[in-house]
Amino acid sequence: MKAHLLLTHGAGASCQSDFMQQLAIALRAEQIKVTLFNFGYMQARLASLTKRPPPKAVLLVPELAQALAELTTGLPLFVGGKSMGSRVASLWAAQQGKPLGSVDSSNERQVRAVFAYGYPFHPPRKEAWRTEHFAALKLPLHIMQGERDPFGGRAELASRAWPNVSIDWLASADHDFTPLKSSGLTQETLIKQAANLTSGYIDAILAQSK
Repeated sequence: MKAHLLLTHGAGASCQSDFMQQLAIALRAEQIKVTLFNFGYMQARLASLTKRPPPKAVLLVPELAQALAELTTGLPLFVGGKSMGSRVASLWAAQQGKPLGSVDSSNERQVRAVFAYGYPFHPPRKEAWRTEHFAALKLPLHIMQGERDPFGGRAELASRAWPNVSIDWLASADHDFTPLKSSGLTQETLIKQAANLTSGYIDAILAQSK
């Protein structure tokens, strides 16, 4: 394995969901070790079989920070998430003190980048953008986004850009990377594409740090 990714879920489905399990398998096939992390509210939901709503994303940042601190790894470390999980990861990254691109080779626990699998730029049909913290990012944020994502699609993001943020568009995909049947693509194909893009970014980051 060439890297270790702490990966967390979206607001409504846990790391046991089909999407998260498929993504983890695809990432592992790219030689990326994956640790799946459920936030406390989701663990409580699974235990009680009730649909407990998530806290505000900013309130989940300390949980993610604790999970990163407790992670044991000898591999270069990355963090990411599906939808809400990626927002929490990016909020965490915006709070970090080290400047973008700095790598302490003696500290392999330092997170090198954030990966988002369907970033929730705004709620569907609402103009409440969730990007204010992007200007404060201390780490690269790499987003894999469906072209038809109601939380932020290709057309509406065409005129928007942020210095430390990259967006790779998945053809015909929605928020769960499900494409239109007419595209001839499958969700599995697009999840594998997202994993391959992740692998490429990791390769480039690791090459820069040598």
